[in-house]
Amino acid sequence: MRKRTIEQALRALAAKYPVVTVTGPRQSGKTTLCRMAYPDRKYVNLEAPDVRQFAVDDPRGFLGECREGAILGEIQRAPELLSYLQPMVDEDPVPGRFILTGSQQFNVREVLSQSLAGRTGLLTLLPFDWREAHSFLDVSDVDKLLLHGFYPRLHQMRINPTQAMADYFETYVQRDVRQLIQIRNVGAFERFVRLCAGRVGQLLNLNSLGNDAGVTHTTAREWISILEASYIIFQLPPWHANISKRLIKTPKIYFWDVGLASYLLGLENEKQVSRDPLRGNLFENMVVAELFKQHYHQGLRPRLSFYRDSAGNEVDVVIENGHDLVLVEIKAGQTVSRDYFRGLERFAGIAGERIKGGMVVFGGEKAQRRSSWDVWPVSDIGVLRNRAAYFFAN
Repeated sequence: MRKRTIEQALRALAAKYPVVTVTGPRQSGKTTLCRMAYPDRKYVNLEAPDVRQFAVDDPRGFLGECREGAILGEIQRAPELLSYLQPMVDEDPVPGRFILTGSQQFNVREVLSQSLAGRTGLLTLLPFDWREAHSFLDVSDVDKLLLHGFYPRLHQMRINPTQAMADYFETYVQRDVRQLIQIRNVGAFERFVRLCAGRVGQLLNLNSLGNDAGVTHTTAREWISILEASYIIFQLPPWHANISKRLIKTPKIYFWDVGLASYLLGLENEKQVSRDPLRGNLFENMVVAELFKQHYHQGLRPRLSFYRDSAGNEVDVVIENGHDLVLVEIKAGQTVSRDYFRGLERFAGIAGERIKGGMVVFGGEKAQRRSSWDVWPVSDIGVLRNRAAYFFAN
């Protein structure tokens, strides 16, 4: 197993904080990361019923066995443990003493903010980023990428993607969701998640989602929150500024792993992906998720959004750094068209000097330069964050 990009950030935080918390989707590699980085550290998995019962019934006794430090996996299964961890690290704030992992971001972060504020560094580990995937995937085969996605275990064990995603989704529904809320109609929830997959890269419309799934607007909002909490989907917020009242203010919806979205759409092979009417949306989903990965895996907290006005002018991703902006347009086509730059030019005319650069990511094979904009083939998107950093620096 190769080292993950985020390991450097993990070690850096562990040198400064007594506790480091790594959150992310199930099967993204959190446990493997922490145990590889600290092979001599005691590891305790709170998913094990007997271990969890010990931690809940006798938290002081449990932590007493970890006094020298430990990796505590799936901390959301025993969140009350953190209240007992606080005085321990206050008494002996040795950097890197405890490494925590969790798969439900809202629950974990809420408890952390109450019990370990100022005492823990926070990291987010997502499925393989582009450079990590190079060891297992031909990154020039776009349809295969869209079908397989980037979960590490699927590639390391060479599991059929349809089988792997079916198992992942069923396990997720049976365990994580039912831990968070009581869902009376599992079938309606599964239908809801599949409907979300059919809307990747689109504006989130809770009324439409609820109506199509046969649930209320309130339930749809609750289920979206649950999907976010479990790192299944994320929302990309709209860019806003006091320049126009005509800006769209509704977020877009994406999946953290494009392979799961493809599975939920019923796609089972590359040929089906190539012909699917949502291929362009899946391509966009893959690139947007990659931008988040490249930031999070460097220990950074990105400020990403999209631009759209009521006239339909749009830029897929706006990267912010202070007052400065870098733009990214995403097109699945293999031939560069003049239309690819229309949204970039429109936004540049509005934001003016705030724009420090921009690029089009497309499904072709060769990099190009068109007037003020770079054109990057999808095989080169592993350097998107570095390219944005270059624009900001110059």
